[in-house]
Amino acid sequence: MRGGQSLAEALESYLAEWSERTGIAVETWALPSTDVPSRVSSGVMATMREALSNVELHSRARTVSIAVTAGKSGLRMTISDNGQGFLLGANGRGLARMRAAFAEIGGSLSVNSVLGEGTTVTGVVPRHR
Repeated sequence: MRGGQSLAEALESYLAEWSERTGIAVETWALPSTDVPSRVSSGVMATMREALSNVELHSRARTVSIAVTAGKSGLRMTISDNGQGFLLGANGRGLARMRAAFAEIGGSLSVNSVLGEGTTVTGVVPRHR
């Protein structure tokens, strides 16, 4: 992220550039309206880049839906595509990198994929008291 940029601003510019480059439509359902700690923002951005790389390379999706919210309970990120899906036993290095990025910031990541229907990646980082 560029200096002084909020997570929402960084996501907006990244998603616009990615959509323009790939020709895959991005529907943004929610972006954080509050400040997110820089460590968490970095982990979210790394995971977002990896997830969208997977969409671009493997999914044949036409649309990706994105929601990132931050509140009292923590941060939640959802990335869903309408691509071809995959068998979850076929976990590649990309999924491992996304899980590691979320684990580093105290969060967890889940992946749900249905063949012929698409894939949803959900990451949650609880707010630490």
